[in-house]
Amino acid sequence: MRVIGTAGHVDHGKSTLVQALTGTHPDRLKEEREREMTIDLGFAFFTLPNGQEVGVVDVPGHRDFIENMLAGVGGIDAALFVIAADEGVMPQTREHLAILDLLQIPAGVVALTKIDMIDDPDWLNLIEDDVRAVLRGTALATAPIIRVSARTRAGVSTLANALATCLADRPPRPDLGRPRLPIDRVFTMPGFGTVVTGTLTDGRFEIGQEVILQPDGTRGRIRGLQSHNQKEQHAPPGSRTAVNLAGVALEEVRRGEWVTLPGQFTPTQRLDLEFRLLPDVSPVEHDLEVKFFLGAAEVVGRVRLLGVDTLPPGETGWVQIELRDPVIAMRGDRYILRRPSPGETLGGGRVMDPHPKGRHKRFDETVLARLASLAQGTPEDVLLQAMLVLGVAPRRAVIERASLGQTVGNTALETLLAEGMLIPLESGVPDGLITSRTHWQTLTDRVQTEVSVYHRQNPLRLGLPREELKSRLKLEMRLFNAVMANLTGSGALIANEKLVWHPTHTVQFSPAQTGGVQRLLSRFASSPFSPPSVKEAQADVGVEVYNALVDLGHLVQVSPEVVFRKEDYGQLLAETRAIIARDGGVTVAVFRDRFNTSRKYALGFLEHLDAVGVTVRDGDFRRLRG
Repeated sequence: MRVIGTAGHVDHGKSTLVQALTGTHPDRLKEEREREMTIDLGFAFFTLPNGQEVGVVDVPGHRDFIENMLAGVGGIDAALFVIAADEGVMPQTREHLAILDLLQIPAGVVALTKIDMIDDPDWLNLIEDDVRAVLRGTALATAPIIRVSARTRAGVSTLANALATCLADRPPRPDLGRPRLPIDRVFTMPGFGTVVTGTLTDGRFEIGQEVILQPDGTRGRIRGLQSHNQKEQHAPPGSRTAVNLAGVALEEVRRGEWVTLPGQFTPTQRLDLEFRLLPDVSPVEHDLEVKFFLGAAEVVGRVRLLGVDTLPPGETGWVQIELRDPVIAMRGDRYILRRPSPGETLGGGRVMDPHPKGRHKRFDETVLARLASLAQGTPEDVLLQAMLVLGVAPRRAVIERASLGQTVGNTALETLLAEGMLIPLESGVPDGLITSRTHWQTLTDRVQTEVSVYHRQNPLRLGLPREELKSRLKLEMRLFNAVMANLTGSGALIANEKLVWHPTHTVQFSPAQTGGVQRLLSRFASSPFSPPSVKEAQADVGVEVYNALVDLGHLVQVSPEVVFRKEDYGQLLAETRAIIARDGGVTVAVFRDRFNTSRKYALGFLEHLDAVGVTVRDGDFRRLRG
C-alpha cells in the first residue's frame, strides 16, 4: 500500500477533495464537523485506477494546527498539494510546501480546487503560473497541476490517474528487518482494547509478535492488524497500519511514541543533525530553544550550532540537539524544527547520528569533517563513520548503525575489509566483531603498552596475568578474547592460559639469584614427592624469584601449600593415569603409599587434578574424566 498526505491552506477543500476521491469524509471529530474545519489528522482509503491501494492522511491547514499536520505528513509516499483556485497561494500554502520540501517528500500532485467557482479561464491560467513559480526549486517543482472541483467532480478521475502515475515508479519501501510504527492515533474498541495507527516503516509486523512502545518501554503483543481496512496476518513496510495491542492500556499510550520490536532501537535525547534554515525566517542563534518533530513525535529541545555562532537564513549547517524527552531515530530520518513562541517553522533536514558519543566541542574540525562525510559520502564512507563511532561491534550492528540495508551494507563492508579499512576480529563467526583500522591500532597500542609497563615493573615475571590485563583494558570477555587471539596469532604477543608477554621478554636472574635457584631445585631433586612447601621455597629464593620459576614452568604449584618440580609433576601425572587405568581409580591412600609421601602432598595433587579436569571424584576414588 502507498500513503498519500494532503497539504495546503485552511479552507482550500482538502477534506472535501478526499471525500470525492475515496467516498469517505476524513473528519472524525464532532468539533471538526460543526466548524467545517479539520483540526486533527483524518484517514481514508481507496483504490487508484491502476489497482494500487492507497491510504490517505488528511491534515489540518489552519496555522493553529500545524503541529498536528506534522504528526501525519512524515511517512507519506506522495503529497496531494491542494490550492484553491479562488484564493491561490496563501500563507499556509507556503509553510506546508516548505515542510514537504524539508521532508523531501518524493512525489506529488497539485490539485487546483474549486474551479467551479471561477468563470474566467485566464484567471485559472494566472493562478497556475503563480503556483508553478512557488513550486520552483522545491521537491514538488515538477508535480503536475490538475484542475478539479470536488462539488461537480470535474477533474476527479484525472486527479486519480495523476496520483497513480506519480506513485507508479516509486520503489517499494525497504524491509530492513527493524519495523517501527510512529503512533499518530490512539483509541479503544469495545471487545478489542487499545488500537494504535501509523505508517509502518523499515520492516513488517505479524500477529503474535511481542512489541515494545518506545521510548517509555511498555511491552505488549500484537493481537490484530488492519491495513486498508482489511484484517491481515502481517503488515508490510510503507502501509497505513492499525495495530490492536494486547496487554497495553489506553492510558499507557500516546501519540508520538513508536511501536517497535524488543531490542532493536535505543531511545536518544542527543542527536547530530544536518539543518537547513528556511530563507524567510530570522537567523538561528546558538542554544536556541526549539520544538523538534520526528515521525509523530513533538519534543522540546535546544540546538547547539556546530562550527558557527549564527546560522543565516537559507543556509545549511550542523546542529547537535539536546532533547527534553527521548525519541527513536535512525540516520537519514527527516525532521522539522519550529520556534515554540511565536510559532514558526524554522527549517529541518536529516539525522546524521542518532547516538553521538557525547557533547561535541562546537568548533572541533574532526567532528565537522565526520558530519560532512556522513552527509555526502558513499555507503563505504557512511559505514566507516558508523564504525568509527562504535569502535568495535558485530557486523550487523555496524550496518544498522549506518542505516544501510543488508545488501548495500554487506557490499560496502566487504569492500572496506578488502581495502584494510576495517579489521575482522573474529574468524568463522557469521556476525563476528569488526573494528576500524584506526581503532585497532589504538587498541593494540594500549595492550602493548600495558604489557610493556608490566615487564618494566616486574622484570622477574614472565608475563602479565590475563585477568589483570583484561581488567586494566576494561574490555568485556568476548572482545578481550578476540583481541588476544589476533595479537597472539600475528606473533605480536605470546600468551598461555594464565599470562601474556612480549616475544622479546626474557626473565634473567642475577648471579646471586641463580645460585639460590640451583640450591632450591637441588632440595626438590633430593625429595621429589615430598619437596619443600610453597612457603619454604619462597623463603629460600624470595617471592619474586619463586613466582618467576612458576611462570617459566620450572615449578608447578598445585595448591596453596604444595609445589613440585616440572619433571616430578610430569612423573606423578603419568603414573597416576596408569594406576587409574589399571585399577579403575585411585585413592589418597594408594597415591600416598605408591609415592612414599604424606597425605598433604597426595591430597593436594589429586585435588589439583580434579580442578584442572583430569580426574573426577567418585567417593574416595578419583577416576579419569570422560
